[in-house]
Amino acid sequence: MTEMTDGVLHTLFRTEQGGHEQVVLCQDRATGLKAVIAIHSTALGPALGGTRFHAYASDEEAVRDALNLSRGMSYKNAMAGLGLGGGKAVIIGDPDVIKTEELLLAYGRFVESLGGRYVTACDVGTFVADMDVVARETRWATGRSPENGGAGDSSVLTAYGVFQGMRASAQHVWGDPTLRGRKVGVVGVGKVGHYLVEHLLEDGAEVVITDVRQESVQRIVDKHPQVTAVADTDALIRTEGLDIYAPCALGGALNDDSVPVLTARIVCGAANNQLAHPGIEKDLEDRGILYAPDYVVNAGGVIQVADELHGFDFDRCKIQATKIFDTTLEIFARAKADGIPPAAASDRIAEQRMAEARSARTA
Repeated sequence: MTEMTDGVLHTLFRTEQGGHEQVVLCQDRATGLKAVIAIHSTALGPALGGTRFHAYASDEEAVRDALNLSRGMSYKNAMAGLGLGGGKAVIIGDPDVIKTEELLLAYGRFVESLGGRYVTACDVGTFVADMDVVARETRWATGRSPENGGAGDSSVLTAYGVFQGMRASAQHVWGDPTLRGRKVGVVGVGKVGHYLVEHLLEDGAEVVITDVRQESVQRIVDKHPQVTAVADTDALIRTEGLDIYAPCALGGALNDDSVPVLTARIVCGAANNQLAHPGIEKDLEDRGILYAPDYVVNAGGVIQVADELHGFDFDRCKIQATKIFDTTLEIFARAKADGIPPAAASDRIAEQRMAEARSARTA
């Protein structure tokens, strides 16, 4: 435990990945709840970010995931134009085994104890029905069902936003914002990925998919026989003639193994934290691969759940999510002007917005 704590403290206080305002370790022995709530920044407002429920290999891995994800949410919310900061929570354990109503209620009490500094929502392993339960103990839960005053499934606009990011990427590379005739590979066709496939097919794209869950793949190919399924991610990224790669599962998809063999000209997907480590964005650029920053293009979901705080209106959210197209083009233009990769350009814009907000508070 000392080793884990030392590692976490070093990350928090002494590395660029730290800088968090607050990290809360939550435990409820009666229900088996072990959770981490990480608040990276409240410069722009309360920290909004989902709750991931996952069977981590270690407690240290869970804490690091919460730190990385919450930092990403600060940048995502800043680039989405929301008056919100960044936070994230993880619940440690296999949701298929330990998730109970009592555990979710206990988690809701921890969220409530933060007094609105952290606003939660769905993420991998948590769903609308779960947020309905959490909301029974806290007013700071979004992503609830329409029956309970919420926005429903945020995957809908997450996928729509990624599609807008893809259109912008196509515009930048090929001079045309359509995916018609382009071959797009989607890794992960679950909550977000299956909606993205629908958008791609409607736009005339040729779609290749894979997922660790065979039932998710089968659902797509049963409905759309024209979709090609491949065995795994390694097969997909090596697909001949692939134009766009869309990672829509867990993070770290762009790494030292995948980038050298990637055949796509564009990477644009819904997964968070796609860049496995600093420097990968430069490797992509050196290979002539355009990377649409993940936290920019996947912001449709956070736009949707954030709107619950003001009284949900889907049409208003969709209009804002459509602007992801323009934001993505703005990032590509900034990257070209500054001579840096798009990921670095996006970071600069987000950091400037947060810095200006902090300065305004102390002025």
